[in-house]
Amino acid sequence: MRLVTPIIPDPGAPLARANPVAKLVAALILLIALFASLDGVTAALVLAALVALLPASGIPVGALLGRAWLVGVVAVAIAIVNVVFAAEQLGPPAIAIGALRIGSETLLNGAGLALRLLAIALASLLATATSDPTETADALVQQGRISPRFAFGVLAALRLLPLLAREWQTIRMARRARGVEPGRSPIAAVRLFFGGMLALLVGAIRRASRLALAMEARGFGAMPSRTVARPQRMRIADWGWIVGALLMSVAAVGISISLGTWRPLIG
Repeated sequence: MRLVTPIIPDPGAPLARANPVAKLVAALILLIALFASLDGVTAALVLAALVALLPASGIPVGALLGRAWLVGVVAVAIAIVNVVFAAEQLGPPAIAIGALRIGSETLLNGAGLALRLLAIALASLLATATSDPTETADALVQQGRISPRFAFGVLAALRLLPLLAREWQTIRMARRARGVEPGRSPIAAVRLFFGGMLALLVGAIRRASRLALAMEARGFGAMPSRTVARPQRMRIADWGWIVGALLMSVAAVGISISLGTWRPLIG
């Protein structure tokens, strides 16, 4: 449950001070470039630029690795599965172990897929983890023209994530106090895990129902328009992040084209 605990960045960092909508638009530009390019060079260049941007994000590297290590494991696992079970092994054999033959081109494609998934995850993480949930909801309503019902519903969900982590810890401690332990049995461990997740789900549904009733009782959404308590504005620096993302995407694709490695999604 540590994975759902929010990362707290340095509020004085340049990326943390940017408008949340500007960061989301910049991330969307990078995601479009990454989804449209199937080669590893474009993904590697974007990933290198995002890693170089980490000092400006205000996110401690240790906290980032502690939360996002599972994403890296999943990206590598997906790449390995795509390489091993590819419909056709392309290029000369690069790995030959018994009956297993992996072509060099297929291996490069798998590495490019892993890099692309890592770049997508890091771009999304930098856009969301550096923004305060309340400021994000305000900016989505004011600059993004999103419905307040949707924006503040997302805000409420984000605010409840730390409670899920604490409730999971409470469930584990309560079971330990009653002497309920899986021991060395993996089957018992899986059974207890899903039992705990079910208890967590039931508690989350009950809390969401109470929260919805409380918001309705206070008149949330009763009027077609709402006043703004925390104004959010797009500054020149915020537009700079969007332009920087666009230039980064164009440069990565341009370098890949010049090297002859670019493979578009369509075409």
